[in-house]
Amino acid sequence: MIVALIILAALVAVGLSLWLLHRRDTADDVQSPPPPPPEPLPKTEESAPAPDIEIDSDACCGMHITCEKDSLLASVSREVEYFDDEELDRFAGRGAEDYSPEEIEEFRDVLLTLLPTDIAPWARSIQLRGITLPSEVREELLMIVAEARKGDDH
Repeated sequence: MIVALIILAALVAVGLSLWLLHRRDTADDVQSPPPPPPEPLPKTEESAPAPDIEIDSDACCGMHITCEKDSLLASVSREVEYFDDEELDRFAGRGAEDYSPEEIEEFRDVLLTLLPTDIAPWARSIQLRGITLPSEVREELLMIVAEARKGDDH
Protein backbone atom coordinates (compact mmCIF):
# COMPACT_ATOMS: atom_id res chain seq x y z
CA MET A 1 0.00 0.00 0.00
CA ILE A 2 2.82 2.36 0.80
CA VAL A 3 4.42 1.65 -2.61
CA ALA A 4 1.20 2.64 -4.36
CA LEU A 5 1.07 5.91 -2.42
CA ILE A 6 4.69 6.68 -3.31
CA ILE A 7 3.98 6.03 -7.02
CA LEU A 8 0.86 8.19 -6.84
CA ALA A 9 2.78 11.02 -5.16
CA ALA A 10 5.52 10.81 -7.81
CA LEU A 11 2.94 10.95 -10.60
CA VAL A 12 1.27 13.98 -9.04
CA ALA A 13 4.64 15.73 -8.63
CA VAL A 14 5.67 15.02 -12.23
CA GLY A 15 2.28 16.04 -13.57
CA LEU A 16 2.30 19.29 -11.58
CA SER A 17 5.81 20.19 -12.78
CA LEU A 18 4.89 19.46 -16.42
CA TRP A 19 1.73 21.55 -16.10
CA LEU A 20 3.70 24.47 -14.66
CA LEU A 21 6.32 24.25 -17.41
CA HIS A 22 3.63 24.13 -20.09
CA ARG A 23 1.81 27.06 -18.55
CA ARG A 24 5.04 29.08 -18.45
CA ASP A 25 5.81 28.28 -22.11
CA THR A 26 2.36 29.24 -23.35
CA ALA A 27 2.45 32.46 -21.27
CA ASP A 28 5.79 33.38 -22.93
CA ASP A 29 4.28 32.81 -26.37
CA VAL A 30 1.36 35.11 -25.65
CA GLN A 31 3.53 37.94 -24.28
CA SER A 32 6.28 37.92 -26.91
CA PRO A 33 5.57 39.80 -30.14
CA PRO A 34 5.58 37.83 -33.38
CA PRO A 35 8.84 37.91 -35.32
CA PRO A 36 9.03 40.53 -38.08
CA PRO A 37 8.37 39.32 -41.62
CA PRO A 38 11.49 38.62 -43.66
CA GLU A 39 12.70 41.45 -45.82
CA PRO A 40 12.13 40.96 -49.55
CA LEU A 41 15.19 40.32 -51.65
CA PRO A 42 16.34 43.31 -53.67
CA LYS A 43 15.19 43.16 -57.26
CA THR A 44 17.77 43.24 -59.97
CA GLU A 45 17.29 43.71 -63.67
CA GLU A 46 18.70 40.25 -64.35
CA SER A 47 16.21 38.38 -62.20
CA ALA A 48 13.08 37.12 -63.90
CA PRO A 49 9.76 37.19 -62.10
CA ALA A 50 8.97 33.97 -60.27
CA PRO A 51 6.27 31.89 -61.93
CA ASP A 52 2.98 31.55 -60.13
CA ILE A 53 2.73 28.15 -58.50
CA GLU A 54 -0.70 26.74 -57.85
CA ILE A 55 -1.05 24.14 -55.14
CA ASP A 56 -3.95 21.80 -55.60
CA SER A 57 -5.29 20.86 -52.17
CA ASP A 58 -7.20 17.95 -53.70
CA ALA A 59 -4.10 16.55 -55.37
CA CYS A 60 -3.54 12.88 -54.96
CA CYS A 61 -0.56 11.74 -52.95
CA GLY A 62 0.05 8.92 -55.45
CA MET A 63 0.21 6.33 -52.72
CA HIS A 64 -3.13 4.66 -53.41
CA ILE A 65 -4.10 2.59 -56.43
CA THR A 66 -7.32 4.58 -56.91
CA CYS A 67 -5.48 7.83 -57.47
CA GLU A 68 -2.38 6.34 -59.14
CA LYS A 69 -4.40 6.09 -62.33
CA ASP A 70 -5.00 9.83 -62.21
CA SER A 71 -1.74 11.08 -60.70
CA LEU A 72 0.54 8.90 -62.82
CA LEU A 73 -0.98 10.12 -66.03
CA ALA A 74 -1.46 13.72 -64.92
CA SER A 75 0.40 16.28 -66.92
CA VAL A 76 3.05 17.22 -64.40
CA SER A 77 5.27 18.58 -67.15
CA ARG A 78 4.18 20.02 -70.47
CA GLU A 79 7.46 19.01 -72.11
CA VAL A 80 7.19 15.95 -74.32
CA GLU A 81 10.07 13.58 -73.72
CA TYR A 82 10.85 10.69 -76.05
CA PHE A 83 12.24 7.37 -74.87
CA ASP A 84 13.33 6.02 -78.25
CA ASP A 85 9.63 5.39 -78.97
CA GLU A 86 8.83 7.88 -81.72
CA GLU A 87 7.14 5.10 -83.67
CA LEU A 88 4.29 5.11 -81.13
CA ASP A 89 3.19 8.58 -82.30
CA ARG A 90 1.25 6.95 -85.12
CA PHE A 91 -1.23 5.67 -82.50
CA ALA A 92 -2.27 9.16 -81.35
CA GLY A 93 -6.03 9.55 -81.15
CA ARG A 94 -6.86 5.82 -81.01
CA GLY A 95 -8.98 4.29 -78.28
CA ALA A 96 -7.66 1.84 -75.69
CA GLU A 97 -9.60 -1.05 -77.23
CA ASP A 98 -8.70 -0.31 -80.86
CA TYR A 99 -5.30 -2.04 -80.95
CA SER A 100 -4.37 -5.31 -82.60
CA PRO A 101 -2.41 -7.93 -80.61
CA GLU A 102 0.76 -6.98 -82.52
CA GLU A 103 0.32 -3.29 -81.66
CA ILE A 104 -0.30 -4.14 -77.99
CA GLU A 105 2.91 -6.15 -78.02
CA GLU A 106 4.75 -3.13 -79.47
CA PHE A 107 3.65 -1.01 -76.50
CA ARG A 108 4.54 -3.81 -74.09
CA ASP A 109 8.03 -4.12 -75.59
CA VAL A 110 8.69 -0.41 -75.06
CA LEU A 111 7.36 -0.55 -71.48
CA LEU A 112 9.45 -3.56 -70.52
CA THR A 113 12.67 -2.08 -71.92
CA LEU A 114 12.38 1.15 -69.92
CA LEU A 115 14.51 1.83 -66.86
CA PRO A 116 12.44 1.84 -63.66
CA THR A 117 13.05 5.57 -63.25
CA ASP A 118 11.75 6.23 -66.77
CA ILE A 119 8.38 4.47 -66.45
CA ALA A 120 6.34 7.32 -64.89
CA PRO A 121 7.87 10.01 -67.18
CA TRP A 122 7.17 7.75 -70.17
CA ALA A 123 3.51 7.45 -69.16
CA ARG A 124 3.23 11.24 -68.88
CA SER A 125 4.96 11.63 -72.25
CA ILE A 126 2.52 9.18 -73.85
CA GLN A 127 -0.40 11.19 -72.51
CA LEU A 128 1.04 14.51 -73.66
CA ARG A 129 1.49 13.06 -77.13
CA GLY A 130 -2.22 12.16 -77.29
CA ILE A 131 -1.64 8.41 -77.22
CA THR A 132 -4.01 6.18 -75.29
CA LEU A 133 -2.32 3.05 -73.97
CA PRO A 134 -3.97 -0.29 -74.66
CA SER A 135 -5.92 -1.42 -71.59
CA GLU A 136 -3.66 -4.42 -70.96
CA VAL A 137 -0.49 -2.34 -71.11
CA ARG A 138 -2.00 0.39 -68.94
CA GLU A 139 -2.84 -2.15 -66.22
CA GLU A 140 0.70 -3.57 -66.43
CA LEU A 141 2.10 -0.05 -66.16
CA LEU A 142 0.06 0.67 -63.03
CA MET A 143 1.11 -2.64 -61.50
CA ILE A 144 4.81 -1.89 -62.14
CA VAL A 145 4.49 1.58 -60.62
CA ALA A 146 2.64 0.21 -57.58
CA GLU A 147 5.34 -2.42 -57.04
CA ALA A 148 8.09 0.18 -57.38
CA ARG A 149 6.39 2.38 -54.80
CA LYS A 150 6.03 -0.54 -52.41
CA GLY A 151 9.75 -1.19 -52.82
CA ASP A 152 10.52 2.45 -52.07
CA ASP A 153 8.50 2.30 -48.84
CA HIS A 154 10.52 -0.60 -47.42
